[in-house]
Amino acid sequence: MQVESLRLLAEQLLGGELSVDEFTDRLSRRAIADVGVAQLDLDRTRRCGFPEVVFGQGKSVDALTNIFEGLLANGIQVLATRISAEQAEPLLLRFDRAVYNPVGRIFRIPLARLPQAERSPQGHVGIITAGTSDLPVAEEARETADWMGVRVTMVYDVGVAGPHRLPARLPELAGVDALVVIAGMEGALPSVVGGYVDCPVIAVPTSVGYGANLGGIAALLSMLNSCAANVTVVNIDAGFKGAYVASLIARKAAGRNRAIGVDQCDF
Repeated sequence: MQVESLRLLAEQLLGGELSVDEFTDRLSRRAIADVGVAQLDLDRTRRCGFPEVVFGQGKSVDALTNIFEGLLANGIQVLATRISAEQAEPLLLRFDRAVYNPVGRIFRIPLARLPQAERSPQGHVGIITAGTSDLPVAEEARETADWMGVRVTMVYDVGVAGPHRLPARLPELAGVDALVVIAGMEGALPSVVGGYVDCPVIAVPTSVGYGANLGGIAALLSMLNSCAANVTVVNIDAGFKGAYVASLIARKAAGRNRAIGVDQCDF
């Protein structure tokens, strides 16, 4: 059982919300919760550092409700991606602490009592977009990094069509542990950014573009062929994946820096 779940159960026992029998029953539960429509992986935090994330596309509201209730019952805060406005409307009525980002299509339900260790940001990630049309992917990335407890700095609309815009914004990103760079069209921005910085750059191609963009394939291939050595690439429109990887890097870096007493790296 993950530390957050154990702490919550202990608090409920001490506060009289759980009997001793209920407490021991919760402790003896398996690492998988069967909620009918899904088998929830309750052990993922111990193995991977963060709990299971729900992919909402194609799931019914009833299925999502069962999944969310199962996670919350086990002390796991909810992050669900690709939740449509139609799905979100009844879910917001069902879960009073829920927050929905309609641009990023992210649905989150925090725990009533978040452990103190998870309240202070750990690490620093920058998220950069080439254009305003990339905002849905950027918002998915921002919400993911925030859920992972990482400080986020956003820089919008600095694509290569106006190359002077990027250098003017670089000081805002000083000290980041990793960057998520989001671009459609020909996908050139991550290579340009990579030539300015000394940290990992996670490139996210988007499906934004005209016909020859091929739904993001052109941007994906361009990023895969980047000559900037610090650039790596995730899938098309994968703001969640880009931010997840960048946030893991940032949290690891922050932990090492605290252990040896040094500041985060700068440009």
